[in-house]
Amino acid sequence: MIVRTKKYQLPTKKYIGIAFKAAVKQQWWVFLIYAAICCGYFLAPSHWWITGATIALSLYLLFWLIQFAGITQLEQGKFMFEKLSYEISSQQILIKMNAKQGMPMKWDQIKRAKKGKDAFILFASKAQLVHLPFRIFNNENEIRFLETVLKRKGYIAEK
Repeated sequence: MIVRTKKYQLPTKKYIGIAFKAAVKQQWWVFLIYAAICCGYFLAPSHWWITGATIALSLYLLFWLIQFAGITQLEQGKFMFEKLSYEISSQQILIKMNAKQGMPMKWDQIKRAKKGKDAFILFASKAQLVHLPFRIFNNENEIRFLETVLKRKGYIAEK
């Protein structure tokens, strides 16, 4: 079975939000370092432990936010924000700009996937993702097919 979706353009703000949340979730251990530095207050009481740790954490988060915002401006990343349609099969995802131009993406290029309440998100890297909202599918069977493929490939857990 091949699923052909409607054309969809990923808004840059949505991309930045999804990618930033995923990076923060993946790097949860940074908050442990923040807490450990803040605990330095108990060794030598000074507000600078907390202030310094908060500034460092803020700069770290700002770094990632700027990285994802910058990708939206780069020429190499522009294709992610064009109006695209997708042909999804159990072998690959064909990302199509128009009827004649497309780019195949094999399933082994996908690092992880997530099924949200209104979309599938496929992560190829920390910065490259495919956002597939349920509204671009033609019917409920196509959504179930993609979910089945993702479960078979081991990207999402079975419930």
